[in-house]
Amino acid sequence: MEENHKPATSSSFKKGDDKEESSEVEKPEKETKSEQPQSQDIDDKEKEERAGIKHTLQNSYDDIETFLSKLENDAEAPDIPDFVHKYVDLVEKKLSKHEPLFHDDGSFLKVVDQISRLYKHLSDSDKAPLINRIGQIQQQAMCYLEDEFRSLLEEPDLKQEVVADQHGEDQSTLDQSKEESNFSGYSYQVIPKLNKIAKAMIFGGYESECCEAYMVTRRNIIDETLNKLGYEKISIDEAQKMQWEVLEKNIPPWIKAFKQCTKVYFSNECRLVETVFSGYPSLSTNLFSNIVRGVFLQLLNFVEAVATIKRSTEKLFKFLDIYDTLRDNLSSLDGVLPKWAEELRNEMTTTRCRIGEMAIFIFCDLENAIKSDTEKTPVPGGAVHPLTRYTMNYLKYACDEYKETIEKVFKDHSKIERANSTNKPRSYEGDSEKNKYDDENQSPFVGQVLRILDLLDSALEAKSKLYKDIALSCIFMMNNGRYMLQKIKSSAEIHQAMKDTWCRKTSSDLRNYHQTYKRETWMKLLGCLNVEGLNVNGKVVKPVLKERFKSFNAMFDDIHRTQSLWVVNDKQLQSELRVSISAIVIPAYRSFLARFSGYLDPGRQTEKYIKFQPEDIETFIDDLFDGNSGSMSRKKP
Repeated sequence: MEENHKPATSSSFKKGDDKEESSEVEKPEKETKSEQPQSQDIDDKEKEERAGIKHTLQNSYDDIETFLSKLENDAEAPDIPDFVHKYVDLVEKKLSKHEPLFHDDGSFLKVVDQISRLYKHLSDSDKAPLINRIGQIQQQAMCYLEDEFRSLLEEPDLKQEVVADQHGEDQSTLDQSKEESNFSGYSYQVIPKLNKIAKAMIFGGYESECCEAYMVTRRNIIDETLNKLGYEKISIDEAQKMQWEVLEKNIPPWIKAFKQCTKVYFSNECRLVETVFSGYPSLSTNLFSNIVRGVFLQLLNFVEAVATIKRSTEKLFKFLDIYDTLRDNLSSLDGVLPKWAEELRNEMTTTRCRIGEMAIFIFCDLENAIKSDTEKTPVPGGAVHPLTRYTMNYLKYACDEYKETIEKVFKDHSKIERANSTNKPRSYEGDSEKNKYDDENQSPFVGQVLRILDLLDSALEAKSKLYKDIALSCIFMMNNGRYMLQKIKSSAEIHQAMKDTWCRKTSSDLRNYHQTYKRETWMKLLGCLNVEGLNVNGKVVKPVLKERFKSFNAMFDDIHRTQSLWVVNDKQLQSELRVSISAIVIPAYRSFLARFSGYLDPGRQTEKYIKFQPEDIETFIDDLFDGNSGSMSRKKP
């Protein structure tokens, strides 16, 4: 018989065995079918039992309701009828089955409500065993409700929470169509369930458990949502140990998280808690307060941590970004935070003021950066000094990108300074020379910019003395002065704020340096073309004439070789210098050449002493200030 039940392989099949084989395969099927009625009977029995329990609970509902009515209205507690004990048995049995209890018909919540009312109204009676039993059943039911409450809260659509940020600031709130089908990440099918469970737990005396579950779950969800935006909690100790490059990368996610909280999350949270705990305004207010306070202070703690790091000028703009965020989003809280949240507003204002003060001190530290540059090596070729580039680009960027913010910061900080003069920055204590541009209508920020420019100008003047050649020191000052002037004029914001006072003075200084440069270089060269002493008794003295030509050639060759290495990057300034040099040298040389070249013997003597034609002079002047080695190889034939 065992051999008949072995599975046949493909090689064992023979003709005529099909019928036998099919009968052998059918046997276990028949046996399986014979077992099915027994299993089906068990399932039907369980279904009938469950249906019977439900049917009995439903039938008992009216009886219990009538009994509870008597308990609530009669002064003396009536006797406990048998159906109460049977009802308690049924509820206990249903809870012990550990099966899904929460249905859309609300039947389980009705049972929980009756159990809670029974426990409440029988607690003063002498039925201690029954009361204890009902209390245990109620506790079991409440544990289930708490788990269900937490489970429903833990499953919002977090994509809805961050959708606004993905589309930018202008779409910071969910559009109307999403609001109609979604409630702060929860569907409108879930919200009524949450509300009913909250009411059942509060009525049953489990208010603290319900609130704790709500507060912890919602806080975790908000933290998770902020984490999806890239925001991470950073303590003061952690911030102080971080490299600035690492900490700096955490500021944009913080800004994003702060904006989302003030514009979206807090208002959604307020609406959610008021709906879930409708009918309990004091409770919903306290819950909202605790949740928002925790998140809000966590965000402000990040700012406090940033404010404790060591100051340096490159950190200014991130501080201003934080200041902007705190300032611009304060009004968003007015519609969300009620009067009880005045403390949070004060915290935010205090933090904003601290960041503002730090920004002021960082900006004023630019003076220290200028003063600490004690490099004694002159810049090759008299080019623009790196300190000038750094300072002017710093000021230009501050004015172009942050003028409104930094003006506001300086204005507010000045008020704080007047209230507490002991904190007044050193930069505000200038002498009359440093404040020579100040007037009543000038903002504190512009005054500080002017002081920095004056300090930079003084530093450059000191560095110009590192050049032994006065002409080169003038080129250095012209290069740096022109660079400063162009940066100011290219920034409409700072140029408008500073008006023309500084620009006029700087332009005047540049003209003076230009004149000094010409005097130190080219006027000396023109001294070689002086006609004085060439004529004696009406005759040209050839030896003196030859020496004049020889001196001019040598000096011009030296100037060309030297000043071709000098640098003037500003093309306009370079052109102005070349034009002005040509204007004084070429006419004078052409006149001298025309007047005295005939006194030299033609041939070798002329070639020896007249090395340049006026066109050659012009060509070589165009070689100047390119930063290249000067060469006479370009002399025209």
